[in-house]
Order: sequence, then structure tokens, then C-alpha cells
Amino acid sequence: MILDRYFARRFMQSFLVIGGIFLTLLILIDLIEQVRRFDSENLSFGRLLHLTLLNTPAAISEMLPLLVILSTIALFVGLARSSELVVTRATGRSGIRALLAPVMLALGIGALAVALLNPIAAATSEEYKRLADTYRNKGGSTLSISSEGLWLRQGSQNGQSVIHARGTSNGDTLKLDRVTMITFAQDGKPTRQIDAELAELKGGNWVLHNAKIWPLEDGVNPEINAVEHRQLEVPTTLTRQRILDTLGQQDSVSVYDLPQLIRDLREAGFSTKQYEVWLQVQLARPLFLVAMVMIGAAFTMRHVRFGGTGIAVLSAVLLGFSIYFVRNFAQILGENGQLPIFVAAWAPPFAAILLSLGLLLHAEDG
Repeated sequence: MILDRYFARRFMQSFLVIGGIFLTLLILIDLIEQVRRFDSENLSFGRLLHLTLLNTPAAISEMLPLLVILSTIALFVGLARSSELVVTRATGRSGIRALLAPVMLALGIGALAVALLNPIAAATSEEYKRLADTYRNKGGSTLSISSEGLWLRQGSQNGQSVIHARGTSNGDTLKLDRVTMITFAQDGKPTRQIDAELAELKGGNWVLHNAKIWPLEDGVNPEINAVEHRQLEVPTTLTRQRILDTLGQQDSVSVYDLPQLIRDLREAGFSTKQYEVWLQVQLARPLFLVAMVMIGAAFTMRHVRFGGTGIAVLSAVLLGFSIYFVRNFAQILGENGQLPIFVAAWAPPFAAILLSLGLLLHAEDG
């Protein structure tokens, strides 16, 4: 137990040091990127730093597998160089048994990443997109789906428009059913309301069918001055791809909100596969981090007198990147329906654990 605590402390020290180094570099690089991206908006340094910090949790969440495998490599290379690993084995403890503490810590880090870091990263990512859109477009566009239907907000130089639809169909053109559109002036006052049976997004315009317009200006009777149109075109800054891209940004939704969002998307007529796969990938994250620990240990739990430490470290990192690529590729196949959702999310970490376990058993037997 004392030895396990020692290994756990050494692993956590490596994780914190490597994480701190990567976090510093990440903030500096992203700050430069924000300066380049918002150069024409002349934002203050405080706002640029704020945008950078909003991006940081999502970047750290994405980098966790790399941090874990590098921490594992640092731990076991350090133990090998100080001959502590040799002494540990001389006491009768196998190398696989020595992995217990790092594996349990990786499970804990993965659980915290799912329970805490994921919601934080989702909230900060959403806030970053909102602020970036505001700085660029002076209002921007947002999209939300609930049990009441689809909600859209589009911005322009003349004001904002809020669109509500009871249902959608996603074919060659995006169509909204039973649409209500309310337009607001720049001072926030509503100017008109439009109800339509159907709205199609075509060539930078909403084409409304069987529409009725009510003016909402002061001193005007809306019903008396209402006008009906069989077909009406309303300009928009939204595009079909932009709406679908917004729907596809799973990283802006926390794991706690994903089940409800999946139900709402299904009721609204959108495909939910990518969200279902993303949810399972997030739940499988602790196992994936365990796989990174075992891969790092499989190549570095050896005495330095055997030589080839640099090649072993490089091999561990390359195999870790390969497993990461395979996981992302399986995720894409799951989103496209070419793999079952459970297989796409859980098979890569299980396969990586079995592969690394085979390498460890081979090394122990040797």
C-alpha cells in the first residue's frame, strides 16, 4: 500500500508538471491566434485574454490522453533510471501489479473529466462562440432545440429576428414547419410578426409559404393592418450548412444535457447518431485514459541498461497517437451509421487495453 501511494504521488507530480507546461504553451499560442483572428475588430487585450481562457478547458479536455501517456512515460523512465523499478520487482511485486496506482489515478482523472471538466468545457465553448459571433457580427446567430420545437436567432445590421418552428425536415433544402418569426429593431422593440405554414432556406432567403404579417409598431392595430402572402421571401444570414454545423457541435453540450437533447432532436426530425456516439465516447473516456497508461508502461517498464529508451518512448507516443486516431475514426464510422454506436465508442479503448496487456505480459514473461 505504501508503494502504491508512492507510485501514485510520482504519477500525479508528473501529470501536474506536464499539464502546467502544456497549459502555459496552450494559452500563449491561443492568445496569438485570437489576436490574429480578431485583428480587424480591434479588441482590447483583456477581451482577447478572456476569449483565450474560454477556449482553454475544451483544449485541456482534448489533450488529456496525451498528458496521461506522457505522465506514465515520465514516471516509469524515472523509476527505471533510479533502479526503483528493479528494487520493486526484487521484492516480488510484478510490473503489472505496479501499474495499479497509475491505472486507478487514470480512472479517477477520467471520471473527473466526464463529471466536471466536460460540463465546464461545454459551457465555456458555448460562451466563446457567442462572444466571437457578437464581436464579428454585432449580434450573431444562435440555435436551440427543445421539446417545444426548433428556435433560431439571426442577426443583421438592422436588428435581430427570432424564429420558432414546430418541426423540421432535412432534405436538399432545410424546411421548417409551422413557423413564427418575430423581428426586433436595434433598440430591442418588436417591429413585426410573421406566421407561415412552411419556411424553406434557399439562396440566402427564407421562402415562406402561406404567410401572414402583423405589424407591431406603436399606434398600429396589428390585425387590421395584417397582410397575407402565398409566398414571401425574408433575407437571412443563416445557411443550411451553418445550421447543421451548429447542430453537430457536440462539444458545446455537457454529458448531463445530452440525453434530453437527443430526445429533442429525435422529436424535431434530426439525426441523433453523432450525439449518441459522442455521449458513449465521453462515458468511455476513463477506460481510454487507462489504455494510455498501459501503453506508456508497456514500452518504458524496462531497465535503462537494456538501452533503446528513446526508441521505446517514441514507440509509446506513436502507438498512443495511433489508438487516438483509431478511436476518432471509429467515432466517425459510428456517426455515419457504419458501426453500432456501442462498438464505435467502447471497442477502441477495450482493444487498446488488451493490446497493451499483451505487450506487458510478453515483457514480464521475457
